[in-house]
Amino acid sequence: MLLSISHTSTYRYDQPVNYAVQRLRLWPRTSDVQVVQDWKVEVIGAASELTYDDAFANRTELLRSLPDTSEIVIHATGQVTTTDTAGVFGRGTGVAPLWVFLRRTPLTEPGEAVKALAEPLSGMSSTLDLLHRLCRETHERVAYVPGSTDVATAAEAALANGSGVCQDHAHVFIAAARLLGVPARYVSGYLLMEGQSEQTATHAWAEAYVEDLGWVGFDAANGVAPDEKYVRIACGLDYSQAAPITGLRRGSSVESLAVALNVEQ
Repeated sequence: MLLSISHTSTYRYDQPVNYAVQRLRLWPRTSDVQVVQDWKVEVIGAASELTYDDAFANRTELLRSLPDTSEIVIHATGQVTTTDTAGVFGRGTGVAPLWVFLRRTPLTEPGEAVKALAEPLSGMSSTLDLLHRLCRETHERVAYVPGSTDVATAAEAALANGSGVCQDHAHVFIAAARLLGVPARYVSGYLLMEGQSEQTATHAWAEAYVEDLGWVGFDAANGVAPDEKYVRIACGLDYSQAAPITGLRRGSSVESLAVALNVEQ
């Protein structure tokens, strides 16, 4: 499937920003599940400081705001051909060893709610069956409610409250999988939605490592395995390491963000 993507993030400041730095992870990479036909990222109001590949093989770019700018626009656009592999990504790339993906982070630290989710699954003999059941359980226990959480909400809080968005579904799945001894990671990307080309945010799901298959994707927000409607752009231990755009600023200016995202076939 050939998907066309246009993703624009516009940061506005009520007065010229003193100093701002942003980290971009906005480049999909060709793999067994997708082929990048063309892709470009254009920036207005900031300059590139450094480009590198991180430990998870994400192309990463650091931006610095231009002097006296009151607006930064980041526009990513291109076309990607995708393939349905029933969620199987394969061995993947990057230099991080598997044991790194068992490490807990503040966003994936398991509490009583995550432990209660994972405990009934601990006796299952098939890792793949365990992960599919975990995906279903997470989908059923965390209702999709936009605005009920934010980027700082941890898996335990989202599960205990019973609501969240795709980021929270991924964190809950990852926290429980790691508790069960299965390496897991967070994936950010794009999703072609039925009858809705215009969207307000990127998507997120999880991948877990299964012997003989490699990394396998699980979208607990939708209760399915990623297929040809998905485009991967970055991965990491949690949202903070795979978010398409993160940053910080110095000064008293107030920031607002507008996102325009279009994904279509």
